Amino acid sequence: MRAPHYGRRLDFRQGRIDMAHGAGGRAMAQLIDELFVQAFDNEWLLQMNDQARFAVHAGRMVMATDSHVVSPLFFPGGDIGSLAVHGTVNDVAMSGARPCYLSAAFIIEEGFPLADLKRIVESMAAAARAAQVAIVTGDTKVVERGKGDGVFITTTGVGVVPEGVDISGDRARPGDKVLVSGPIGTMAWRSCRS
Repeated sequence: MRAPHYGRRLDFRQGRIDMAHGAGGRAMAQLIDELFVQAFDNEWLLQMNDQARFAVHAGRMVMATDSHVVSPLFFPGGDIGSLAVHGTVNDVAMSGARPCYLSAAFIIEEGFPLADLKRIVESMAAAARAAQVAIVTGDTKVVERGKGDGVFITTTGVGVVPEGVDISGDRARPGDKVLVSGPIGTMAWRSCRS
């Protein structure tokens, strides 16, 4: 890990994102070190490469990518950060795989409050810990004020399909039972009883 020699630390209470945070220089390095590395701390991320190297388990691998553009960014029960992790982990798991690794790419609008970005990143870190996946690599870009909607996040997940598991959509047949849960299941159950 790089030794931080930035002088003044980022002001996560009052500070805002500026174009330098996405320009690949000292400001971007500081944002990565003081926010992303602190929150997503793991052996793969600490290699500080533009990619992650990890052991591939025997068997079949699954990869899924999601882009998250939601408004509002914070909503009852979560935010764009937790949604990004849970959505991609879910896509990997629905193939029968055990999710292992995530990448996360951020497109942040100039002027976005650092406090809100920190809240989103910490939410992602908590969701990743709960799902037992590591966020092992990522990317950060900053767009000019007015050219984004706060923050967009793209996540890619990698998982391993255990031996003997074969879940594929083309195996569904008329008469099969489909289980749904959460709000979709609740709404479907209510509509069937109406």
